[in-house]
Amino acid sequence: MKICFGLLFLILALKYGAAAQEVPRPAVDVELLVQELFSQQDDENPIAYEDLYETLLQYYRQPLDLNRATRNELRSLWLLSESQISALLQHIQDNGRLFSLYELQAIPGFDLISIRRLLPFVRVQALGQAEQRTWKERLKNADTHTLLLRYDRTLQERRGYTPPEGRSTTRYLGSPDKYLLRYRFSHPRDFSFGITAEKDAGESFTWNPSQRRYGFDFLSAHAQLYDRGAFKTLALGDYQLQFGQGLLLSSGLSVGKGGETISTVRRSQLGIRPHTSALETNFFRGLAATHRWQRLETTLFYSNRRVDASGGDALPEDTTLLTLGALQTSGLHRTPTELANRQRAREQVLGGNITFRNPAQTFGLGLTALHTSYNLALQPRLEPYNLFSFRGRQNLAVGLHYSYLWQNLNFFGEAARSGNGGLGTVNGVLASLSEKVEVALLYRYYTRDFQTLYGAAFGEGSRNQNESGLYTGLKLKLSNRWQLTGYYDRFSFPWLRYRVDAPSTGEEYLLRLQFVPSKTRLLYGQYQYERKARNQTVEESALRHVTDTHSHRFLVLLDVSPLAGLRLRSRVQASRFRQTGPSRTGYFTAQDLIWERHQTRLSGRYALFDTDDYDTRLYVPEQDVLYAFSLPVFAGRGTHVYLLVQQALTRYLDFWFKLSHTHYRGQSTVGSGLEQIQGPARSEVRAQVRYHF
Repeated sequence: MKICFGLLFLILALKYGAAAQEVPRPAVDVELLVQELFSQQDDENPIAYEDLYETLLQYYRQPLDLNRATRNELRSLWLLSESQISALLQHIQDNGRLFSLYELQAIPGFDLISIRRLLPFVRVQALGQAEQRTWKERLKNADTHTLLLRYDRTLQERRGYTPPEGRSTTRYLGSPDKYLLRYRFSHPRDFSFGITAEKDAGESFTWNPSQRRYGFDFLSAHAQLYDRGAFKTLALGDYQLQFGQGLLLSSGLSVGKGGETISTVRRSQLGIRPHTSALETNFFRGLAATHRWQRLETTLFYSNRRVDASGGDALPEDTTLLTLGALQTSGLHRTPTELANRQRAREQVLGGNITFRNPAQTFGLGLTALHTSYNLALQPRLEPYNLFSFRGRQNLAVGLHYSYLWQNLNFFGEAARSGNGGLGTVNGVLASLSEKVEVALLYRYYTRDFQTLYGAAFGEGSRNQNESGLYTGLKLKLSNRWQLTGYYDRFSFPWLRYRVDAPSTGEEYLLRLQFVPSKTRLLYGQYQYERKARNQTVEESALRHVTDTHSHRFLVLLDVSPLAGLRLRSRVQASRFRQTGPSRTGYFTAQDLIWERHQTRLSGRYALFDTDDYDTRLYVPEQDVLYAFSLPVFAGRGTHVYLLVQQALTRYLDFWFKLSHTHYRGQSTVGSGLEQIQGPARSEVRAQVRYHF
């Protein structure tokens, strides 16, 4: 049998390797992939989809070479189970380098569903293709050397841009136009340089060095070098850090619970990553370096940057000592108040990580420490649920993380202590019981006074604080084309929470059945249930008491390609919500069409939605321009349409244009506050050009 496989691989190598050809990589559809893998967005625990999208897109632009990939790099894709990673590495060790991506079909555990997800983000370097060795070759053949410009605008006039009326004088200071400029120059495993500049809608485009305003409201730059002698990474400028399970350092990257119930539970130790998105929070600005010595990797970093914070009052015991309120994370500076909060505080972070790994990379043990300080004391508003939030000027946190692979079991975890003595720990195991059955177990415990400013470990809440829970995930590969996934998560909150004036418990579970009959067809159905406590006001007495809410979400999606270059995607989503009294419901149905021919790509959607209230709202991802992720929320009744055009004008120049329009039935206004629109419709336009050097 091995001889037969060897002959098959040799034939494939002669056909595809000698001609320096490879399996054609399908166009990445991040909207569909995020829907398949990651958790659904909600207001209580927002997810930085833009950063997730950015990471996946970088793998698409610079695909991971499977012949050179490490176990940790393969884990960072979130697309492979531990047993699949082990099978792939073992196959390469036993049979030598892969000749073609077609060879994945012969590796145990690689089913059609896994391969379909993986293909856009990996490659196999062709036989005889040498790596560029000189800087001249690297600069000439850089995989990503692009300049990108984007423009956004809501066509209807919003209240924030109208003249002041009556006593209401607060208005936006800038125009309703949004601008984005991005430049990136990078080569895999060699270097990455980039600049990002953004002005949000409502922000003014002003040159005022005394206020640290230089045209664009947000400016970011990074420079990173890789594999320079004993140094794995050298970073200058803006960067992100990911160590252990993200309990102390998980800036900009967390996944959560979703349709992928196994691989996304565990965090991957990515170390230093460039900050390339337009997100204005959860990143560091300064210096960082990772040094390798035998089996040890040592990372040191220093960050010094200004962060947004609301105004505070003088401390009672010292009227001359000013304080701040809470840190602000919106990144918006449109009104005088928002502008006054801009870069109000100076934050300095100093820390490091040291990690040991054995030669087989099956065991890892690491220690993380970071010290965070502010020039002014933080004093969040005194509310019962906020009683144990971080206050003061300094926080020293220390954590220990581990990972151990034994046969088909992967144990991982992290424990940490914050400066005030608060404790947090997360521990889990991924088990491949067979090629068809995988199980994940994860327990987390975060005390009510555990304080981590850059952590985003697994959890139900938006912060790793005041929570304990046990997560159980299951994946059944019923056949090469059928797959059943599910999870059950039970959690408790020993202290009060926002909109929950008592200790509470909750539970959540999800089931998804997926069918992939071919590479051009996909069908799955999903059901998700969540029980969680929330305040409720008794109208007769205006008193609040805590009761359970029950949320049900349904999703059916069909994706087919009846003709070459044509894809049809049908989606039906529904929600049901009940706290007390009768249940309320919401529905969303959409038909998408995606057509590609030569250098042109058209995407469009026609959708209908009908929800009883905001509690039955529905988040629905949709296609967007490159490096942008769109996840609009639908509440009320109406229709939604969009058209997205992508055109390659020349070999080096691409153009995108998107127009979306939402019409609400039975409404005279859309939105609220300064975002309110007079009329029943909201239309948005987005244009983007990319020059590829």
